Amino acid sequence: MKVKIEIETKTFVRFWLVVVAFVVVSALVVSALQALIIIGTAFFLALVLNGPVSRLASIMPGKSRAAGTSIAYFLVLAFLGMFTFLVVPPVIEQSARVAASIPSFVDRAQEQWHGLSSLASHYGLEGQMNQAYDTVRHNAADWATNWASNVGANIVSSVGSLLGFVVAAFLVIVLTFFMLIEAPRWQEIVWGAYNNEEKMQHHRDLVTKMHNVVTGFVTGQFVIAALAAFFAAITVFVLSLVFAVPSNLALPAAAIVFILTFIPMFGATIAGVLISVLLAFNDIGAAITFAVYFVVYQQIENNFISPTVQSKTVELSALAILASVTIGVYLFGIAGGIISIPIAGSIKVLLEDYAAHAKKRRKESRHPFHKLIKKVQEES
Repeated sequence: MKVKIEIETKTFVRFWLVVVAFVVVSALVVSALQALIIIGTAFFLALVLNGPVSRLASIMPGKSRAAGTSIAYFLVLAFLGMFTFLVVPPVIEQSARVAASIPSFVDRAQEQWHGLSSLASHYGLEGQMNQAYDTVRHNAADWATNWASNVGANIVSSVGSLLGFVVAAFLVIVLTFFMLIEAPRWQEIVWGAYNNEEKMQHHRDLVTKMHNVVTGFVTGQFVIAALAAFFAAITVFVLSLVFAVPSNLALPAAAIVFILTFIPMFGATIAGVLISVLLAFNDIGAAITFAVYFVVYQQIENNFISPTVQSKTVELSALAILASVTIGVYLFGIAGGIISIPIAGSIKVLLEDYAAHAKKRRKESRHPFHKLIKKVQEES
């Protein structure tokens, strides 16, 4: 039995136009991905700062939005400047100390190697040991040669990356500033374009819910990160009184914990490992003590602090959080890991709204007789 399917030319053309349009839009998105990331980052920061800017603007003479935005920017930049001034010098000092201690590490390694050589000669394994030593030394020499030959390209690449980062950061700052200033005007334009008042109010409620998810998550994560950074700094300072650890490591430890704690699930673990390694270059005992403290603190944070602070802001399961963070990190790096949870929470708000409307439509469709009576009443 043959079945003949006839497709109108108009439908066929529309189908392929949709396919071509999808391919073209995908190609444009891929080519403009970096610009879209910059705009998206600025939009995310504008959402976070919109509340403080609105409150500052309300107390300004004439309720100037530009004045409120300027003051908020000044406070944020002043905080970042002070933060950098207090944190960067100790980090540079520790880097120089590690570089200066490398020769002593090499001497210790050589001493241990000579001890192994005597043990190998005793058991007749000196030939294998020498072959392994020659292999390691040859590979190290090749690596050094390749690095030296490419040092110019590495420097140019590093400078280019730094310049690109500075330009991107500047664009994010400027875009965020203008988004904050023009936000009320754009809101009026968007909501004023609706003809259906009920539909406009519904969409406005959805946007408000998503905005609350974003600001609630950021505020809660800020509190959690600040608490973790404060206790980490106190712990490192106390360790400096007991072990041979410089006290000025407290501020870099606080900075590392504060920044990485914004990455959900595994950011705090990375921070604990980095600080433990940093302390290990000064004293192994201090590193072990801090690692034990950090494990205990993480249990307290995960079971008491985080649920209390983040309750009813982003109601997501552990699987949804881990999946969204993984996708965000692999797509956009650290920034993607930070913004993945608010985005997942916003998607959850949209899905819940869609499910509620679908349920309502299904419920109405179960009563076709009632729909018929309503239609007849409307026509009459």
